[in-house]
Amino acid sequence: MKRFHVHVAVPDLAASIRFYSTLFGSEPAVRKDDYAKWMLDEPRLNFAISERGGQAGVNHLGFQVDSDDELETLHATLEAADRKVVAEKGANCCYARSDKYWITDPAGIAWESFHTLGSIPMFGASAEAPRESACCAPAADQAEASPRAQSACCGTAAAETIAQTSASCCGPVSAQASTAEPLRSCGCR
Repeated sequence: MKRFHVHVAVPDLAASIRFYSTLFGSEPAVRKDDYAKWMLDEPRLNFAISERGGQAGVNHLGFQVDSDDELETLHATLEAADRKVVAEKGANCCYARSDKYWITDPAGIAWESFHTLGSIPMFGASAEAPRESACCAPAADQAEASPRAQSACCGTAAAETIAQTSASCCGPVSAQASTAEPLRSCGCR
Protein backbone atom coordinates (compact mmCIF):
# COMPACT_ATOMS: atom_id res chain seq x y z
CA MET A 1 0.00 0.00 0.00
CA LYS A 2 1.28 3.46 -0.86
CA ARG A 3 1.91 6.15 1.73
CA PHE A 4 2.18 9.77 0.56
CA HIS A 5 5.51 11.38 1.51
CA VAL A 6 6.31 15.05 2.14
CA HIS A 7 9.70 16.38 3.25
CA VAL A 8 9.83 20.01 4.40
CA ALA A 9 13.00 21.98 5.15
CA VAL A 10 12.50 24.04 8.32
CA PRO A 11 14.57 26.82 9.93
CA ASP A 12 13.69 25.86 13.55
CA LEU A 13 13.30 22.14 14.18
CA ALA A 14 12.08 22.41 17.80
CA ALA A 15 9.34 24.92 16.94
CA SER A 16 8.34 22.86 13.91
CA ILE A 17 8.16 19.63 15.96
CA ARG A 18 5.87 21.38 18.47
CA PHE A 19 3.66 22.73 15.65
CA TYR A 20 3.38 19.51 13.65
CA SER A 21 2.94 17.34 16.78
CA THR A 22 -0.03 19.53 17.69
CA LEU A 23 -1.34 19.53 14.12
CA PHE A 24 -1.08 15.74 13.78
CA GLY A 25 -2.05 14.95 17.39
CA SER A 26 1.05 12.77 17.86
CA GLU A 27 4.78 12.94 18.47
CA PRO A 28 7.27 12.05 15.70
CA ALA A 29 7.98 8.35 15.09
CA VAL A 30 11.61 9.30 14.44
CA ARG A 31 13.33 12.23 16.15
CA LYS A 32 16.97 13.23 15.67
CA ASP A 33 18.81 16.46 16.39
CA ASP A 34 18.29 17.65 12.79
CA TYR A 35 15.29 15.60 11.59
CA ALA A 36 11.85 14.35 12.58
CA LYS A 37 9.33 12.07 10.86
CA TRP A 38 5.69 11.26 11.53
CA MET A 39 4.19 8.04 10.11
CA LEU A 40 0.50 8.85 10.10
CA ASP A 41 -2.27 6.37 9.36
CA GLU A 42 -5.05 8.91 8.83
CA PRO A 43 -4.27 10.25 6.34
CA ARG A 44 -1.66 7.65 5.36
CA LEU A 45 1.33 9.98 5.30
CA ASN A 46 5.10 9.92 5.84
CA PHE A 47 5.77 13.56 6.82
CA ALA A 48 9.41 14.50 7.44
CA ILE A 49 11.08 17.76 8.42
CA SER A 50 14.76 18.63 8.68
CA GLU A 51 17.09 21.54 9.24
CA ARG A 52 19.29 20.17 6.46
CA GLY A 53 20.30 22.60 3.73
CA GLY A 54 18.40 24.78 1.42
CA GLN A 55 15.62 27.22 1.80
CA ALA A 56 12.66 26.56 4.11
CA GLY A 57 9.70 24.97 2.35
CA VAL A 58 8.79 21.79 0.51
CA ASN A 59 11.98 19.85 -0.21
CA HIS A 60 10.34 17.02 -2.15
CA LEU A 61 7.18 14.91 -2.43
CA GLY A 62 6.79 11.23 -3.04
CA PHE A 63 5.34 7.81 -2.34
CA GLN A 64 6.61 5.22 0.13
CA VAL A 65 5.67 1.62 -0.67
CA ASP A 66 5.78 -1.57 1.40
CA SER A 67 7.48 -3.96 -1.05
CA ASP A 68 9.92 -4.26 -3.95
CA ASP A 69 7.04 -5.35 -6.21
CA GLU A 70 5.10 -2.17 -5.40
CA LEU A 71 8.23 -0.08 -6.04
CA GLU A 72 8.77 -1.68 -9.44
CA THR A 73 5.11 -1.10 -10.35
CA LEU A 74 5.51 2.54 -9.37
CA HIS A 75 8.76 2.69 -11.37
CA ALA A 76 6.86 1.57 -14.48
CA THR A 77 4.35 4.37 -13.86
CA LEU A 78 7.17 6.91 -13.56
CA GLU A 79 8.73 5.67 -16.80
CA ALA A 80 5.38 6.23 -18.54
CA ALA A 81 5.51 9.90 -17.48
CA ASP A 82 8.08 10.45 -20.25
CA ARG A 83 10.62 12.19 -18.00
CA LYS A 84 14.07 11.11 -16.83
CA VAL A 85 13.91 8.66 -13.91
CA VAL A 86 16.95 8.17 -11.68
CA ALA A 87 17.32 4.88 -9.78
CA GLU A 88 19.07 4.63 -6.42
CA LYS A 89 19.41 1.16 -4.95
CA GLY A 90 20.49 0.90 -1.32
CA ALA A 91 20.58 4.69 -0.87
CA ASN A 92 21.47 5.98 2.60
CA CYS A 93 19.46 9.09 3.37
CA CYS A 94 17.30 10.55 6.15
CA TYR A 95 18.41 7.93 8.70
CA ALA A 96 17.22 5.11 6.42
CA ARG A 97 18.50 2.76 3.72
CA SER A 98 16.09 2.58 0.79
CA ASP A 99 15.68 1.63 -2.83
CA LYS A 100 14.42 4.70 -4.70
CA TYR A 101 13.40 6.21 -7.98
CA TRP A 102 13.44 9.98 -8.51
CA ILE A 103 11.64 12.05 -11.11
CA THR A 104 11.21 15.80 -11.44
CA ASP A 105 7.81 17.11 -12.50
CA PRO A 106 7.39 19.82 -15.15
CA ALA A 107 7.36 22.52 -12.44
CA GLY A 108 10.76 21.31 -11.12
CA ILE A 109 9.44 19.57 -7.98
CA ALA A 110 11.34 16.42 -7.08
CA TRP A 111 9.26 13.26 -6.51
CA GLU A 112 10.77 10.33 -4.62
CA SER A 113 9.33 6.82 -4.83
CA PHE A 114 10.92 4.47 -2.32
CA HIS A 115 10.88 1.26 -0.33
CA THR A 116 12.61 1.53 3.06
CA LEU A 117 14.92 -1.40 3.76
CA GLY A 118 16.13 -0.43 7.24
CA SER A 119 17.40 2.36 9.44
CA ILE A 120 20.92 3.82 9.66
CA PRO A 121 22.46 5.88 12.49
CA MET A 122 23.25 8.97 10.38
CA PHE A 123 21.43 11.35 8.03
CA GLY A 124 23.33 10.30 4.90
CA ALA A 125 26.04 7.92 3.76
CA SER A 126 28.69 9.56 5.92
CA ALA A 127 28.84 10.80 9.50
CA GLU A 128 30.99 13.66 8.15
CA ALA A 129 28.17 15.13 6.05
CA PRO A 130 27.88 18.84 6.84
CA ARG A 131 24.74 19.92 8.67
CA GLU A 132 24.00 22.22 5.74
CA SER A 133 23.70 19.23 3.40
CA ALA A 134 20.23 18.34 2.21
CA CYS A 135 21.14 14.87 0.87
CA CYS A 136 17.60 13.93 -0.12
CA ALA A 137 16.18 15.95 -2.96
CA PRO A 138 17.60 17.81 -5.91
CA ALA A 139 17.86 21.57 -5.76
CA ALA A 140 15.73 23.30 -8.37
CA ASP A 141 18.70 25.31 -9.63
CA GLN A 142 21.05 22.37 -10.20
CA ALA A 143 22.54 21.89 -13.63
CA GLU A 144 22.98 18.57 -15.34
CA ALA A 145 26.73 18.02 -15.48
CA SER A 146 29.27 15.49 -14.28
CA PRO A 147 29.65 15.78 -10.51
CA ARG A 148 32.82 15.14 -8.61
CA ALA A 149 33.45 11.49 -7.87
CA GLN A 150 32.96 12.01 -4.14
CA SER A 151 30.77 14.35 -2.12
CA ALA A 152 30.38 15.05 1.58
CA CYS A 153 27.09 13.24 2.00
CA CYS A 154 27.48 10.39 -0.45
CA GLY A 155 29.68 7.36 0.00
CA THR A 156 31.89 6.06 -2.80
CA ALA A 157 29.24 3.68 -4.16
CA ALA A 158 26.68 6.48 -4.28
CA ALA A 159 29.22 8.82 -5.88
CA GLU A 160 29.87 6.24 -8.61
CA THR A 161 26.12 6.00 -9.28
CA ILE A 162 25.89 9.78 -9.32
CA ALA A 163 28.72 10.03 -11.82
CA GLN A 164 26.94 7.55 -14.10
CA THR A 165 23.45 9.05 -13.82
CA SER A 166 23.96 12.80 -13.30
CA ALA A 167 22.02 12.43 -10.06
CA SER A 168 22.54 14.41 -6.91
CA CYS A 169 23.21 12.70 -3.58
CA CYS A 170 19.73 11.34 -3.27
CA GLY A 171 17.86 12.74 -6.23
CA PRO A 172 18.07 13.61 -9.90
CA VAL A 173 19.65 16.77 -11.14
CA SER A 174 17.25 19.10 -12.92
CA ALA A 175 18.43 20.74 -16.11
CA GLN A 176 16.99 24.17 -15.35
CA ALA A 177 20.26 26.04 -14.82
CA SER A 178 23.72 25.84 -16.22
CA THR A 179 26.96 26.24 -14.31
CA ALA A 180 30.42 24.84 -14.86
CA GLU A 181 30.31 22.93 -11.58
CA PRO A 182 26.77 22.56 -10.17
CA LEU A 183 25.87 22.68 -6.50
CA ARG A 184 24.60 19.22 -5.50
CA SER A 185 21.53 18.94 -3.28
CA CYS A 186 23.84 17.81 -0.49
CA GLY A 187 25.60 21.16 -0.57
CA CYS A 188 28.62 19.72 -2.38
CA ARG A 189 30.20 20.94 -5.58
